[in-house]
Amino acid sequence: MTANESAVPPADEGGGRPGAATGGSDGREPRDSTGTATDHAFSEDRDGAEERGKDNPLALKVEELILGAARTYTPFQAARAADVPMDLAARFWRAMGFADIGQARALTEADVLALRRLAGLVEAGLLNEAMAIQVARSTGQTTARLAEWQVDSFIAGLTVSPEPGMSRMEVTYPLVELLLPELEEFLIYVWRRQLAAATGRVVQAQDDEEMVDRRLAVGFADLVGFTRLTRRLEEEELGELVEAFETTAADLVAAHGGRLIKTLGDEVLFSADDAGTAAEIGLRLIETLSGDETMPELRVGMAFGTVTTRMGDVFGNTVNLASRLTSIAPKDTVLIDGALREELTAVGDAPHSEKDSGPGAGYRFALQPLYQRPVRGLGVVEPWLLGRRG
Repeated sequence: MTANESAVPPADEGGGRPGAATGGSDGREPRDSTGTATDHAFSEDRDGAEERGKDNPLALKVEELILGAARTYTPFQAARAADVPMDLAARFWRAMGFADIGQARALTEADVLALRRLAGLVEAGLLNEAMAIQVARSTGQTTARLAEWQVDSFIAGLTVSPEPGMSRMEVTYPLVELLLPELEEFLIYVWRRQLAAATGRVVQAQDDEEMVDRRLAVGFADLVGFTRLTRRLEEEELGELVEAFETTAADLVAAHGGRLIKTLGDEVLFSADDAGTAAEIGLRLIETLSGDETMPELRVGMAFGTVTTRMGDVFGNTVNLASRLTSIAPKDTVLIDGALREELTAVGDAPHSEKDSGPGAGYRFALQPLYQRPVRGLGVVEPWLLGRRG
């Protein structure tokens, strides 16, 4: 399935086995009395055919190299070959992030196999239909971003013509031919590593409820004055700044045992299983980025509590509170909520009060209470300024 001409039949193409919604009981395309296909959903898309005629032959050659096969099937034919109902095939394809193309011939044997595998997991009872859709959606969203990053980051840069007269496409083919197997193996390796880590966290959960609603520390790190920077910096400079910020933050979060949930340009969201890990990450972010003269000031807000996890993201009041704390944190500081402070004091990482914080106490972190204040949608909170001892 291609990224620029990806296959999803229109939503009204019917359910059950292909053809069922239009009266065909044998799975064949519906036809009139002359034998001509009449239903637009199952007929050849004229606009798609004309568009295919405009495709660059070299682009098709690169596509075939990446996909490992030539375009063979229309969406209807692929669904029929996979023995998957047309409406379910459409839902899978859309969940993976591919656009509607009518019935253009744009799919390969790999698309048929992917449909068969997903549907097979449902038929075997290993996944229900909703879970299979989630698998398709989460995989599609993650790999789409990865593919865009890979193209933007190195394929676009490496395919500059080394000789006058050579087109970018002529350079791209041998480059992709060399990179593809190596990137594929590396992707599988990283995915297995991440899957092992995530499975380990689930296995260690106390009960099924904890697998979905977990108690975590959640933090946001936000660049101060980013909107002003977007007006002042050139696009290339701004892109380099964002990439440096995201890379530094991701490395620090991973190195100290946290998990990067997502990046939002001028902001990153991360989580940690315990308060001490989160506190270390928050302070390291401030210490590292404040020492970089090319970076604007940073502020970090963190909260601890029950968090709902879904498709790699986190939701709930704890996440909202961390976001609010970030917005009110002074520049180059870490602000935490009372629950995270209690976790730090409970394990001996921070003192309960200043009288406990004398020399030799052995605490890792210092805490300074700030004035209670109302936080929109969350009531009155008492934020604490987090610092290091000594």
